[in-house]
Amino acid sequence: MPETAHPWRRYVALGDSLTEGLVDPNPDGSPRGWADRFAQHLADAADEPVQYANLAIRGRLLRPIIAEQLEPALALKPDLVSLWGGGNDILRPRADPDAIAAELERAVVRLREAGADVMLGTGVDAKGSPVLELTRPRTAVFNANVWTIARRHGAHVIDAWGMRSLKHWGMWYDDRLHFNSIGHERVAQAALNAVGLPPRPGWDDPLPEAPAMSPREWLDWQLDWARQHAGPWIGRRLRRTSSGAGRNAKFPQYVEVRPQPPKPAE
Repeated sequence: MPETAHPWRRYVALGDSLTEGLVDPNPDGSPRGWADRFAQHLADAADEPVQYANLAIRGRLLRPIIAEQLEPALALKPDLVSLWGGGNDILRPRADPDAIAAELERAVVRLREAGADVMLGTGVDAKGSPVLELTRPRTAVFNANVWTIARRHGAHVIDAWGMRSLKHWGMWYDDRLHFNSIGHERVAQAALNAVGLPPRPGWDDPLPEAPAMSPREWLDWQLDWARQHAGPWIGRRLRRTSSGAGRNAKFPQYVEVRPQPPKPAE
């Protein structure tokens, strides 16, 4: 048995676009994401297959996540469930982080009563991000609730707020809302750390500072973001449509994740 052995062989991921794995494509273009990567790390650590389901769907608020994904997850009888949501709720100007956390806690109670270990995730610190920085106070209150819920019910927490590496734009897709492939892998390492498995050395080391932009470059960067990402997002909010409308979960039933063969010594 490897030194990193763990008890989990049936892992189910619940959530929104973050957990679905948006903008972290597999070779065929399908979304991968931190949860897929984490499932692979679990199989590698155990040195045996892990059953993995991912019910997350992009654009979902926390209440629909729970309403649509909780019962199917329980039916799979998992021994580990990640439930990471609330980020889309927090983006709403009138969001109540305490009410959102109360919904989250009720779901955690159900999962724990069913015998599953639970892993939650905090919101990311948006300090320094134009517009999104306005959500920072709400996110901080929500995160405080997440840690309290975890303490009450023995859950694990991915501390995305505290990750130094995520404060670098090199971890993010151009929309500034989703991690890129590098960011997703860093979060997968944070998940290992959350459940007490050893992450890769230096997993949260920040990237080197990017060269400073000129005022013109900075303005162009902001305008490109507003045209390509902020504008369409606001348009969906006004039309009350979701990026996940009509979409189904990518792995509604278990798929088998096998350990990767060891890399040959150089």
